[in-house]
Amino acid sequence: MVNRTVIITAGGIGKRMGKDIPKQFVLLGDLPILAHTISVFHSFDPSIEILVTLPSEWIVYWKSSIKKIGFEIPHQIIAGGEERFHSIQNALHYATGKHIAVHDGVRPFVSIETITRCFLSLNDAKAVVPVLMIKDTIRKISEGTNQSANRASFRLVHTPQCFHEKTLRLAYEQDFMPSITDDATLVEQIGEPICFVESNEENIKITTPFDLSIAQSFFLKK
Repeated sequence: MVNRTVIITAGGIGKRMGKDIPKQFVLLGDLPILAHTISVFHSFDPSIEILVTLPSEWIVYWKSSIKKIGFEIPHQIIAGGEERFHSIQNALHYATGKHIAVHDGVRPFVSIETITRCFLSLNDAKAVVPVLMIKDTIRKISEGTNQSANRASFRLVHTPQCFHEKTLRLAYEQDFMPSITDDATLVEQIGEPICFVESNEENIKITTPFDLSIAQSFFLKK
């Protein structure tokens, strides 16, 4: 068993990006977004086990793309499932780390400091999530009405979400629930408390053309 595994989920087809290829394959500089994401985890720990879930119909495209650009960071490609939940279930069959992170393939600007905080916090917790405080005023909508809400009571949730291996596997033994969109919420269903650590503001999820323009700005400043 290796010490750490990261499951990078890149199973979407990116309809909101409006491109002919899934968003994870869009170039940021000379590399696809997904390649940048893989690179940051390799930089954090060259021995980390990297598992990447992809839509099955795009696996050949990805293999051809990285061969053309000479991208050689080792990673195992796994066919994604119908939903994100099923993709991670598939990946867990191959994961061998005692600590497992799950990260969005289109979050290439997660900092090594954020990743470090997540994994280190597993010394004291079984489930760790990077978050940011909300700066904007927020309002809660309910049954056609809305009211001001206390933003201090809320956080923006990012990835990588990190877990003890047994905790994550137990969570994924549950049935698929469409209302659950992240791993921490799934783990919460088995009664495990969630520990927060600070994320970095650049750790955005690139899903729209506007997000891509922000990402290009971040990239140019690196």
